[in-house]
This record gives sequence, C-alpha cells and structure tokens, in this order.
Amino acid sequence: MDGRRGLCAGRVVVVTGAGRGLGRAHARAFAAEGARVVVNDLGVGLDGAPDADSPAVRVVAEIRAAGGEAVAHGGDVATNEGAASLVRTAVETYGGLDTLVGNAGFLRDRMLVNLAEDDWDAVIRVHLKGHFLPLKHAAGYWRAEAKAGRTPVARVVHTSSGAGLLGSVGQGNYSAAKAGILGLTLVAAAELGRYGVQVNAIAPVARTRMTEAVFAETMAVPEGPGSAFDAMAPENVSPVVVWLGSAACSGVSGRVFEVEGGRVTVMEGWRRGPGAERGGRWGVREVGETMLKLVARAEPPGAVYGA
Repeated sequence: MDGRRGLCAGRVVVVTGAGRGLGRAHARAFAAEGARVVVNDLGVGLDGAPDADSPAVRVVAEIRAAGGEAVAHGGDVATNEGAASLVRTAVETYGGLDTLVGNAGFLRDRMLVNLAEDDWDAVIRVHLKGHFLPLKHAAGYWRAEAKAGRTPVARVVHTSSGAGLLGSVGQGNYSAAKAGILGLTLVAAAELGRYGVQVNAIAPVARTRMTEAVFAETMAVPEGPGSAFDAMAPENVSPVVVWLGSAACSGVSGRVFEVEGGRVTVMEGWRRGPGAERGGRWGVREVGETMLKLVARAEPPGAVYGA
C-alpha cells in the first residue's frame, strides 16, 4: 500500500461501522488511496448486543500492516458524546477532518404486527441518529473552518439501502431509518454547500452480516474458470465511496447512487408526476375520480423487496 499519490493522499477520513463488511472495505480502500483513516466500530453483534472482540483495532492493524495510517475509535456514534469524540479523534490525531462516511447499523427484523417498540427505537437510533450526530459534529467543525477563512473541501457519504428507496417486507424499522437517511442527505447537501461540504448517499448491494439472510439465494461466491469477479463482495462498493469522499467529485452533491457488483446507477427519487389543478377546493367524489385518472397515467412504483 503506497497511497502517497493516491486519490485521497493527505485527506483525513472517518468511517463509522468500519470493523466489518462494507465499512472495513471502505476504510481499507481509503487507506490504499493515501487517506489517514479513523476506524470507528462499537464492536457489537448483529442485533446490537456487546461483542467481546474489537474489530476496529483489527482493521487498523490490517491498514498499518499494509503501510497505511489509521487509528481506532470505539465510541457509540448514536450518542452525542460518542459522535463528538469521533470528530475530536480525527482532529487531534491527524490535524483535521476531510471526509465522513456514515455506515454504522444493525438489524432487528420483524413483520409490522410483531415489531416491538424497542426494536423500532433501536434500529432508528443506530442507523438514523447514528448518521445525524456524526454529521452534526463534523458540520460544526467545517463551518468553523469556513468562517475562519479555511473553507474545506469536505465530503460526506451516507449509507442508505434499497429498503429505504423501495421498502422491504419484514423491515419496517430498517426501511424507515434508511429512507430517513436519504432525507437527511438532501437537507445536508442544501445546508452545508456554503461551507465547502458535499453530501451524497449510496444504496449498496453486497455481502455483509446484515444482508446474508436477505440475499441468501443470490449471494454465492462464483467458482471455477472465469469466475474471479465476486459480484457480492463489499469491496465492489468501496471505489464509489472513495471517489465521493475525494476532492475529485467536485460538483456532485445531493445525489443517491445504487451500487451493485460492477454497476452504479444514479437514483432519481421522488419527482412530480401527472397532476391536475381545479382552481378551488375539490369535492370528494370529483377528486377521487381525478386521482384514479392520474394514477392510471403515472409510472408504477418499484416493487417492494420481498413482496
């Protein structure tokens, strides 16, 4: 690993949830491109329960063994102090912060009628609050830098999901959290551009602990001649994240990219479709007849995962 001339040479990058899966792949990819990386992972199980080992420390060791620079952070980024200490770690260790990648999360899947309030709260907390609080503290740092005349070339990459874009049966809490991350991304892009910050999101499809049950039938690693490309490897997503986290993506903000295997797609989200204007208040029956006609002219919604 010699990132002295890499795309992110000299940049300081924070990756949350970077102990395994996608986060680990991102952290290693940033380091390979010359970034100094803060590897955050609370070290919990798939359901949020404490884990005895420290995956963040292991990833840091991997990066350093390859000649890169990294430091571990084990704080809970869904708490105000944990998120604040994450930004402090970057600034105090490496002298600044250039890129924030939000990736932390876990699952507690249930059908809606069986979904407990605690399971709703826990998933919303880790995914949505765990994206908001690091963003808030990073944005505060970047705003202060801009006001001091040191306008940053800052980047934020959030992690949503196809579940947030289309919904996913049995994942009402996860789908709501991931959809919320998309809304947060759009607002942040609009608010923070004046401070030199670009904010985008990805909707990745890859093999991780969180997706292995969902994609069990389609996630087999290819075998045999001509099968070197593993379409479900987390490492396939990281080039997109690294580019979005670099200075090279100037002018790209407020966008959502779906990334799967060797394919990347710009997702276009909610846009106004067919409409009708009456010039006054609708009657109930009249508006109903009009809405049926509008729905007939509109594009059908995408299929919900698992439906």
